[in-house]
Amino acid sequence: MPAPNAAYRPVTHYENFPVASWLCPAHLRAPIAAIYHYARTADDIADEGQLPVAERLHLLREYRHCLRSEASAPPSHTHWQPIMAAVHDSIARFGLPQQHFEALLDAFEQDVRKTGTGHGYADRAELLDYCARSANPVGRLVLHLHGVDDETSLQQSDAICTALQLINFWQDLQHDIPRGRWYVPEQDASAFGISRPTQQQALAQGRQPAALTNLMAELVQWTRACMEQGAPLVHRLRGRTGWELRVVVQGGLRVLEKMEQSGYECYIHRPTITRGDIPTLLWRAWRM
Repeated sequence: MPAPNAAYRPVTHYENFPVASWLCPAHLRAPIAAIYHYARTADDIADEGQLPVAERLHLLREYRHCLRSEASAPPSHTHWQPIMAAVHDSIARFGLPQQHFEALLDAFEQDVRKTGTGHGYADRAELLDYCARSANPVGRLVLHLHGVDDETSLQQSDAICTALQLINFWQDLQHDIPRGRWYVPEQDASAFGISRPTQQQALAQGRQPAALTNLMAELVQWTRACMEQGAPLVHRLRGRTGWELRVVVQGGLRVLEKMEQSGYECYIHRPTITRGDIPTLLWRAWRM
């Protein structure tokens, strides 16, 4: 058994977009932060550090038990207590559907198993099914906080969250591949004549063959279409919430734009949002 805090780290990761930012209504910052820290911690359990597969799955089961129980966290995981207390309070105060929190854990457990066995995703449908549990529940929880539950808005939220998840996949290729994490759909890779050894060899040599570039161009355009499908949601949310979503959507599109500008060399260059992008994001958000 690792030390009590071995699987926990404060949230210090680079993030594309601010969470509970100043644009978010003040009374919703606490529950949104609770959702984020819950998801971020579970994700860290699934893929940070050097823990073996069995230990990761054990920790995720304990994490799920803490979600389902109002009792205190076990002594070995008291660092989870503030996270779970905030989640339980948010569920009680705002009626947040617990199944969305559960779905996130389902996705992270699947991730651990796939990484442990070296399996990837057969096609886009399977990858989208993963996104439906690893990303979309967060958007649906946020919509619930804003009292939005019509089917059109939910579908648009899913499209935005899926696009953001796909963007993270393409950003992190150079980090995920050495760790045995494969998110490029096998069907797409095969269509471009790309194999896993080819991807690993290219990464090791610090170059990207033309076939990989063409593949990433296709995946980036697919992701852009997904984001554009969800973008009309910004007009269904009022006030500061709508403006925050505009910035999030434009942030995602900006990262995709940087991928295009780099010649789709996503294995070599990792585009990120910087302070210098803020004026562009605000201008484009205003024009939506």
